[in-house]
Amino acid sequence: MQLTLISHTLCPYVQRAAIVLAEKEVAFERRYVDLAHKPDWFKTVSPLGKTPVLMVDNDAIFESAVICEYLDDTLLPRLHPADALKRAQHRGWMEFGSGVLSTIAAFYNAPDAAAFARHRGDIQRRFAQLEAVLPEQGPYFSGASFSVVDAVFGPVFRYFDVLESAGGTGFFDELPKVRAWRAALAVRPSVQQAVGSGYAAELCSFFLARGSELSRRITGHER
Repeated sequence: MQLTLISHTLCPYVQRAAIVLAEKEVAFERRYVDLAHKPDWFKTVSPLGKTPVLMVDNDAIFESAVICEYLDDTLLPRLHPADALKRAQHRGWMEFGSGVLSTIAAFYNAPDAAAFARHRGDIQRRFAQLEAVLPEQGPYFSGASFSVVDAVFGPVFRYFDVLESAGGTGFFDELPKVRAWRAALAVRPSVQQAVGSGYAAELCSFFLARGSELSRRITGHER
């Protein structure tokens, strides 16, 4: 079985699939596409026109959650809980993670200071919800075992490495369990290896190109 992960360098949904593949210790190739100039072959395998797509030999699987579920169904070690109820709850928190990514996108696209502050508050409220459900003893979402939920949130927290370098601090000040979880994911090899060495600089350039409130604040911070 030959696995190829169709990727975009900044896509957090690609990262979650790459993390799960790495946790499975299975060989795979990555093929990058420019989403601003989508090649015809990509349109064929990605009906929604988005990354990631996992090619399993000549068959395509699209949508990151579906890719992660397929990998967990077919490859060891299992990352989902064995208990059906807990497994369903984890799937709910995976969807919650996608909602957090949407909130972050609204934040970095905010056109003015008022919208910027509003979306920042939305992000902090989301993380406060996570603080309430994280275990007292980590280091991961459900305790000692790394799960697909952790693969979802590794890319979420990575955004804040760049945001904090531009002066955007304070998101996790009152959230000790979230801070500890973030730190544990940051040193996990599968999370570290999900992006290339130029990721931070490319993400910063992406933020600057938005013409948003964040863009202006990054420019001011750099001065």
